[in-house]
Amino acid sequence: MGILRNSPKASPRKKSTSLQLLFDLEPNNSNGTKIFSPKSGKQSAFESEYGEILSIVSHCCSIFTFTDPLESPSERDIKRLKLFQLLSFVKKPIKPLPEEITRPVVSMLSANLFRPLPPSSKQTVICELTEDEDLVSTLSPAWPHLQVAYDILLRLVLNIDPKILRCYVDEPFLVNLLSLFQSENPRERESLKNVYHRIYSRFTFYRAFMRKSMNHVFLHYVFETEKHSGIGELLEIWGSIINGFAVPLKEEHRLFLMRVLIPLHKGKGMQVYHRQLAYCTNQFVQKEPMLGGVAVRGILKYWPATNCQKEVLLIGELEELVENIDPGHYRKLALPICAQISRCMNSLNSQVAERALYVWNNEQFVKMASSMMEEVFPVVVESVEKNLKWHWSESVKQLTENVKTMIEETDPNLYDSCLEEMAHKEYLAGQEDIKRREKWERLELAAAKNHQFFPATTMSTSLTLLSK
Repeated sequence: MGILRNSPKASPRKKSTSLQLLFDLEPNNSNGTKIFSPKSGKQSAFESEYGEILSIVSHCCSIFTFTDPLESPSERDIKRLKLFQLLSFVKKPIKPLPEEITRPVVSMLSANLFRPLPPSSKQTVICELTEDEDLVSTLSPAWPHLQVAYDILLRLVLNIDPKILRCYVDEPFLVNLLSLFQSENPRERESLKNVYHRIYSRFTFYRAFMRKSMNHVFLHYVFETEKHSGIGELLEIWGSIINGFAVPLKEEHRLFLMRVLIPLHKGKGMQVYHRQLAYCTNQFVQKEPMLGGVAVRGILKYWPATNCQKEVLLIGELEELVENIDPGHYRKLALPICAQISRCMNSLNSQVAERALYVWNNEQFVKMASSMMEEVFPVVVESVEKNLKWHWSESVKQLTENVKTMIEETDPNLYDSCLEEMAHKEYLAGQEDIKRREKWERLELAAAKNHQFFPATTMSTSLTLLSK
């Protein structure tokens, strides 16, 4: 026995790591015969069937930074080929994947996907709005590997029973996945959106947690950082979620509209995600038209003072909301909406003014304005007349002329009375201006007269004259 133990021929058996060897080395029973374990046969069958896949998964766990000059390009290409082999295996499984395969695959995906993202810069924020593939590739050199990893994860979510996969795709996994929406690579965010949405639709037991997590991202963006690249993609997911809400809406969902969606209108980067935001807001109003008042007042509350691009977008959103709100709320909302549209009609920015004037082509908007004609017309007529008299843009003046014709035909007598009221206001304003000028002239004369003799009492004399 000692010779066998020291012979070179016995060493390969000593280095073997298979479970079969462990069973062979088990102690004998009382009869001196070896105990046979059926697991040894299963293990060898498992290794013969999935050994190559485990080898591929192990190879894919190696991470490349794509910035280290010592990394071999050929090794990167080999890893990408291995990832594609794994993807082809996961795409169409003949039978459900065993736990011994699922666990290492998910661990490998976590190692590849969950990584620290580079800090954002002004240059990359600008690139976010472009679709130049060269610029995007410079932002994410690891995308050739990440793309296949996301495809593998998507196939796992689609093909494996959620009750089995929940052991590996747990809440910390979802939190890490959500944090990747800050990536400035639009292709990665698109893949993330598909995966995250599929998880939400299939893993019903995680829905409340996923909604809460997304809400935290929105609130952190609105009230703290105002920096996040994936707000648009998250709102797209929410648009699909809202579309599936049952009517009447739960109080939780109404609070989401008031506390999350409405404040998102005040973000500096709203232009990037406004399309998705407007869709979500309109989905709520379509399901419950009574929420139209909440949405309209919230938008008017966060109306920009100097950002003309945001004004153009919000005018369009108001127009869409008017088409969906409950007609019973027309009388409450007509005056604040028309007042804001009238202010935009007088904007010195021609794009804002023209977009506000085009709103009057909407039949539903005209119907709403007509419901409160006596209160709305004075505001609108004053805005129309100011444009015709003072606006610098000829196109704006032409559109204003068309709006004037339409309003005049609606109620000529009311239009004339509004003109008379305007003339009276202008007369009173002129009289106040004359009085103010006369006071200043008296003040200047008194100052010139008393300057040499009573320099210390000039201020008291001036205040006395102004109080008369």
